[in-house]
Amino acid sequence: MPFSRRQFLTLCAALSLAACSAAPRGTKLARGSRVLALGDSLTEGYGATRATAYPAVLAQLTGWDVINGGVSGDTSADVLKRLPALLTQQPQLVLLGIGGNDFLRRVAESETRANIRNTLQAIRAANIPAVLIAEPHLTAAALLTGSLSDHPLYAELAAENDVPLLADAWSDVLSDKKLKSDQIHANAEGYRVFAEKLEKFLKKEGFV
Repeated sequence: MPFSRRQFLTLCAALSLAACSAAPRGTKLARGSRVLALGDSLTEGYGATRATAYPAVLAQLTGWDVINGGVSGDTSADVLKRLPALLTQQPQLVLLGIGGNDFLRRVAESETRANIRNTLQAIRAANIPAVLIAEPHLTAAALLTGSLSDHPLYAELAAENDVPLLADAWSDVLSDKKLKSDQIHANAEGYRVFAEKLEKFLKKEGFV
């Protein structure tokens, strides 16, 4: 049976990620380097405080100056609009986690995909490396069972744009009742667990 376009992209994404998983793709950033964490409420730290949000914890773990560019309620379109002003701060790395609100609001997948693609391309045009952070596919069934998994568009976009992808981290955290403040947000401990997962991934990729 011939592959559909989505099946083909998913296969390519899996093969690309597998091929790249052993080789670091980043350049080590010194302590004090400016890093932009860009996203929605999961970046802002909803359900806890900005002091316990993942950007603040990541700053403690790495010694970087991590800018919290998270805004609760932001969609992929909102982040794309905010990006130019944030890039004037000249970050040396952008951590992009967006899309959850698109899924909740049933934004057309093609629109979400295009916005994330355009955001990644704008970051690349500014000669700044990016890491894409997968967010859970927030369906009614997933929220009912509490067992979340990443939306497949992240693996496809990471392969298409040749950027490292942090997969499963938010899905794992938000599938654990002890780490949540509500159905779709972490608590302070959840944000710390996520930041530790991210720091480990960034080490593997050569940024830390």
